[in-house]
Amino acid sequence: MLYYLHLLGFWISELRVFKYITVRTLGGAATAFLLSVILGPWLIRQLKRLKVQQYVRKEEAPPLHVLHGKKEGTPTMGGLLIIGSVTLSTLLWARPTSSFIWLTLSTFIFMGAVGCMDDSAKLKGKSAAGLSARAKFKLQVLWALVIGAVLLWLPETRMQVRELMVPFLKAPAVVDMGIVLTLIFITLIVVGASNAVNLTDGLDGLAIGCSSSVALAYLVMAYVAGHRPFAEYLFVPYVPGCGELTVFCGCLLGGCLGFLWYNCHPAQVFMGDTGSLALGGALAMVAILTKQELVLVIVGGVFVMEAMSVILQVASFKLRGKRIFAMAPIHHHFELRKWSETQVTIRFWILSILFALLGIATLKIR
Repeated sequence: MLYYLHLLGFWISELRVFKYITVRTLGGAATAFLLSVILGPWLIRQLKRLKVQQYVRKEEAPPLHVLHGKKEGTPTMGGLLIIGSVTLSTLLWARPTSSFIWLTLSTFIFMGAVGCMDDSAKLKGKSAAGLSARAKFKLQVLWALVIGAVLLWLPETRMQVRELMVPFLKAPAVVDMGIVLTLIFITLIVVGASNAVNLTDGLDGLAIGCSSSVALAYLVMAYVAGHRPFAEYLFVPYVPGCGELTVFCGCLLGGCLGFLWYNCHPAQVFMGDTGSLALGGALAMVAILTKQELVLVIVGGVFVMEAMSVILQVASFKLRGKRIFAMAPIHHHFELRKWSETQVTIRFWILSILFALLGIATLKIR
């Protein structure tokens, strides 16, 4: 909404700054951060009052209960704070006519709703089970197909969404993937990213800190992709209008840092699946809309590590009857190897920052 203040610049010249993406990105980041920090204590009190509390697995993972048993009873579903602060800030600072913003926000909120259903099922059953994996997967795939259909229908995205861009290459590796392969590709990105962030959310501040690094990296990439001179100079796809996603990424970064204020060790609140699925879905949409989908594998390297550790662990146990890691996801492996929770989290943050910088570097190495 504040975007339209620039129309008053004829009378008050200072208001022209609201036209610029950079100014609105900084404003959105600051707003989301302040909303999270200010509303955080109120939400934590409400979650405690409603007994929306974390359940720590006992029967399935005794070693994990020994390490994290003291966290039982900590308020969860704190992802509502992230979704609320980021959504309000984006609506306040982004250009409201941007289809890119609405596609990303709708995915952000829908995935958060799926996570909320999962968290509610856990609370109702007083277990760590929640929704069945099949039910969550169906909902995620359904939404990804809907988003894919919309992207193939919209005039501003229907051609570029069919292209397959590969890091380090100037031109598309595949010019036209066709409708079916495009829908499959979008589904893999959305479902894979949301579940990878979900798997990473196991230690205080881990997932939200890594999400901050990824959001910052895509903030840079969205700005470049939406700026014709920069895009042409760096040989990256120029996507008219996607510069507005810079504002969303700024709001996402601010919301993540604001939530980290209360989620750092020892956490006062957990994001739950409400937050992790929403974050993964939003990051996936930004990657798709900026045509930097495969770069997400680099930028989100920590998320990839976490997801691959689970896949390898399950495959090894079923095929060989042996485990590769002491426990999966891999952050628990390092905990059982006597790393403290803070050590694991901060070292994974360092890796996430390095992966983010490497992802940004791919813009130049083409």
